[in-house]
Amino acid sequence: MAKAQVLLQEVSAELATLSAQMRNHPYLIALEQGDIPRERLSVFVGEQHTIVDSDMQSFSVMVSRCEAPHSRKFFQEALPDETAAFRTLGSLAAALKLDEAWLNQYEPHPVAQAYTHYLAWLAHYGSPAEMAAALWVNFAAWGTACVRMGAALRGRYGLSSEATAFFGRFTPAPSLQFEEGVRLVVGEGLTSGVTETKIKRAARLLQIYEVWFWDGVFQASGK
Repeated sequence: MAKAQVLLQEVSAELATLSAQMRNHPYLIALEQGDIPRERLSVFVGEQHTIVDSDMQSFSVMVSRCEAPHSRKFFQEALPDETAAFRTLGSLAAALKLDEAWLNQYEPHPVAQAYTHYLAWLAHYGSPAEMAAALWVNFAAWGTACVRMGAALRGRYGLSSEATAFFGRFTPAPSLQFEEGVRLVVGEGLTSGVTETKIKRAARLLQIYEVWFWDGVFQASGK
């Protein structure tokens, strides 16, 4: 447990620059300045619709692969959160007049989709420890980005709290329950022979691909 905690602290420190890039991405700044055309907000919705749908399947795959009890419990409990996020994304789509047909026909940007493709790879071929550690680092920076984007959509684009409920599902500080779960999963992984190198690599790559997500959305939004 102590070893897992130290490792997670090391991972967070090593990826601090990447996390800062994500928290202060030019796309978020452009939103706060009202520089993204309202009709191009559809890009974020289209990309996230593909991502969350894929991530729900990735969590299900990981649950089916988990052998250790803490790991299985961690991913089982995470799955309903993904389902709820998918549902609230529908409220944002509706507010922007994007129907199911539009969402299904949307062509994702390849750079923006690297994150979800790598998460699917981890779900099929990685260990629970690698995936949990990567998500732990990612969720903190993602939460900050979501807070900023939700505030910008309400303040600059006049969207309601209901329409932006998707962003309210994420916070800069993960819950104590989530953090404890990650430590237990990483601890189980280290005990079973998963190397620190693999865990750090998974976290680094997922964080890079998350930055790419925002890059892709920014590019596809005409900026």
